[in-house]
Amino acid sequence: MNSLIFLAAASNNPIEQIQKTFGANVPALVANAISFILVAIILKVFAIGPIQKMLLERREKIAQGLAAADKAKAELANAQAKTQELLLQANVQANKIIEECRAASARITEVEMQKAVQAAKDIIEKARQSNEAELTRMKTELRREVGRLVVATSSQVTGKILTIDDQKRLADDTNRQLAA
Repeated sequence: MNSLIFLAAASNNPIEQIQKTFGANVPALVANAISFILVAIILKVFAIGPIQKMLLERREKIAQGLAAADKAKAELANAQAKTQELLLQANVQANKIIEECRAASARITEVEMQKAVQAAKDIIEKARQSNEAELTRMKTELRREVGRLVVATSSQVTGKILTIDDQKRLADDTNRQLAA
């Protein structure tokens, strides 16, 4: 910078020579510089500043939107995990209920089977008792009939009428022989 001042002080001023060579007009150059600075300030304040502010707001909104999207993805993943967990629990409960039903069905089947077996045994026992009673009744009836037939046959063969004591004695003998 000292060299510029020194050159300006010299008689042969090189700045003047440069101005003459290139046709530079210092007052017009200074006016243009001031105009450029004013236009730059005005553009900065009224055009670039609001545009930069708008771009900054847009970046913030985009960042907020991305954060909200990430949050929504996380919530969706969490909801899906909870849904899977609930489905798994529901499946486990359903399987447990099915197993309990099968066990209850098996118990009920076993109880009903035992009841049916007992009922069949009871029916068989009643039938056996009924058969024994019927057999006893038939044997008694057969003895009476055989005794009556023996008495009737004896009276026809002997040709005499048997007394009650004779009939009783023949019936008792017949019954003893049948019993043996």
